[in-house]
Amino acid sequence: MGTSWTIAGVPHARSYELAEFVAAIDQGTTSTRAMIFDHAGREVGRHQLEHEQILPRAGWVEHNPVEIWERTVAVLMTVLNTLNLGPTDLAALGITNQRETALVWDRRTGRPYYNAIVWQDTRTDRIAAALERDGRGDVIRHKAGLPPATYFSAGKVAWILDNVDGVREAAERGDALFGTPDTWVLWNLTGGVHGGVHRTDVTNASRTMLMDLETLDWDDELLSFFGIPRAMLPRIVPSSSAQDYGVTTESGPLGGAVPVTAALGDQQAAMVGQVCLSAGQAKNTYGTGNFLLMNTGEKIVRSANGLLTTVCYQFAGAKPVYALEGSIAVTGSAIQWLRDQLGIISGAAQSEALARQVPDNGGMYFVPAFSGLFAPYWRADARGVIVGMSRFNTNAHLARAALEAICYQTRDVVEAMEADSGVHLEVLKVDGGVTANELCMQIQADVLGVQVVKPVVAETTALGAAYAAGLAVGFWADPAELQQNWQEDKRWSPEWSDDQRAKGYTNWHKAVQRTLDWVDID
Repeated sequence: MGTSWTIAGVPHARSYELAEFVAAIDQGTTSTRAMIFDHAGREVGRHQLEHEQILPRAGWVEHNPVEIWERTVAVLMTVLNTLNLGPTDLAALGITNQRETALVWDRRTGRPYYNAIVWQDTRTDRIAAALERDGRGDVIRHKAGLPPATYFSAGKVAWILDNVDGVREAAERGDALFGTPDTWVLWNLTGGVHGGVHRTDVTNASRTMLMDLETLDWDDELLSFFGIPRAMLPRIVPSSSAQDYGVTTESGPLGGAVPVTAALGDQQAAMVGQVCLSAGQAKNTYGTGNFLLMNTGEKIVRSANGLLTTVCYQFAGAKPVYALEGSIAVTGSAIQWLRDQLGIISGAAQSEALARQVPDNGGMYFVPAFSGLFAPYWRADARGVIVGMSRFNTNAHLARAALEAICYQTRDVVEAMEADSGVHLEVLKVDGGVTANELCMQIQADVLGVQVVKPVVAETTALGAAYAAGLAVGFWADPAELQQNWQEDKRWSPEWSDDQRAKGYTNWHKAVQRTLDWVDID
């Protein structure tokens, strides 16, 4: 299966007779992992490392970009060494990432000017509020498909330009580069200061508030809203392409030239991993946050119910495919909060055992609005609450309430998505780390009143990046071949009565109301 093509303008030839695997880097919010997949889409190996969550003050969340790159190197080297694989064993490499997190670095030195500002960070609430007040928010909604919110990248870049000495001048010279984590990892993988490729894909670009959904290019009017120089922005390319992402360097962690042929934001990658490639198909990914996406085909569907319009993926030579998305800020990270801040569990798995000690939430509801509320509310003034407590309640009730919060927030998004799309959800396809919690998935079926289905490969984010990378080089012939790989692992059916479901959801909405108007935003 020999082949040759041009990558990033450089002729490249490679033989695939011995290339049995595709690699994926999944640079997430709390950790970075490298995963290796075979032609059947089976996981062959993985290695994963957490990185520090830097919390300088309330509402601020940062990561160290250098630590993220070091973790990327470490997980790649470890998984390859463990499997005794080398670069010639890999047909291609795909990247997936936490999407809206913003990094700015010096292209001459490779050093970040500031920590990465994470998608959960709320320091830009005044920027978002000002855009909403003066009508520019409507322009952003129409062009970018997004509401002005702290969630997205543009406000974070504007903050760095306005608050870190010398960055604006460097950006105007073209020396300061902006990117989401996919861009940062790609730039380093392909040479860094020695000619690293400065690109991003359409899915990540669609999460910045700076890209026009129709032209798939940076928009000058949107750039002017934030005062962001075009010179610092990466070039936008398709999500899957053999020609746009470059190759890894001999001196890099792979120790040889492997074509990088895909990049997708994590939730769009999960859509590809779940093979939700037809209009009307949907999935929910449970990670640090929850992200429910529905494929709307080549049609841009604008939400009237608090959802986002986003690019789902674009394969080289094809038109872009769009999606509706409901983004929930805090779900799996609420379990992490029980572990790290409260210390009532020693690990995520213990949350299930603790919650199983009680038959229900004992009247307690937990709304983890640590970064405000995302879809469908979009309330930056909200903050987390625990309500309905009495002396009867225990830490087991709190653990149960945390699991229920994941599921109730998902129902909020499902209700909005059904209203926007006119499609009634019959089955919810799920993936991500929280799906290992069987009690949580049962509660999800109970809260929604529909069946919940998990595939054999639950980490579909990395799998989607691998699929997109492999498609670009012919490792998989076409998307139909991917469909054959999808296999059901587990299914949960609703057990609650309709009355129980309705009462719980009513109480959830009462709890949500208690979170609002907590922070004064000028």
